[in-house]
Amino acid sequence: MEKIIDGEKLNIPEHVAIIMDGNGRWAKKRLMPRNFGHKAGAKVVEQICEDAHSLGIKYLTVYAFSTENWKRSVEEVSGIMNLLRNYLVDSIERASKNNMRVRVIGDRTALDKDIVEKIEELEDKTAQYDGLTFTIALNYGGRDELRRGIKAITADVKAGKISEDAIDEKLISSYLDTSDLPDPDLMIRTSGEVRLSNYLIWQLAYAEFCFMDVLWPDFTIEDLKEAIRYYNGKERRFGGVK
Repeated sequence: MEKIIDGEKLNIPEHVAIIMDGNGRWAKKRLMPRNFGHKAGAKVVEQICEDAHSLGIKYLTVYAFSTENWKRSVEEVSGIMNLLRNYLVDSIERASKNNMRVRVIGDRTALDKDIVEKIEELEDKTAQYDGLTFTIALNYGGRDELRRGIKAITADVKAGKISEDAIDEKLISSYLDTSDLPDPDLMIRTSGEVRLSNYLIWQLAYAEFCFMDVLWPDFTIEDLKEAIRYYNGKERRFGGVK
């Protein structure tokens, strides 16, 4: 979809994925604990959802907590989970106000029961909204997602539900957490780090990557616009020749 932004005609990516990096460093610069940065980062998520919708983005997926993040201190993990609890509750009203569908991907088995219940309630109450589809990757890892998907495919082959010959890229995608989402067109990572960190490793095969030096709590709509301009400067050939 093309849209005029600040007097410039731009092609808007349908699906943007973000690695929200730099909360801890942002807090450290202010001589504050890491969870202070996570709290500030959560506020930015709220605003960027509104900004993404206003710019014409249809799908926004953010990396909130990875399968590897459990290695962090008990204090930090506990703080993130409590922040998440509050965020999930507040998201119901916010999603209703903004016509936003919210869903969560990742392995829920390691999450506390009350968090899983809040996730299910949020997904159920926002399922009918047709504005921005906002996806939160929580206890998510790309390799773990593939492991779970392969395990499910293997079980269905053994049960006779599918044949081995039916296994192609489309079928594999249908067994992943993102089965109802288009693959991302643009991946943004903040904080200056240049790696995927096990994020959407199947889905990002042909996405454009935009690595930005800004720390996540400082990320604004202007940075999002800059990333979209970067995306517009790329010729997407998907392995072909134009």
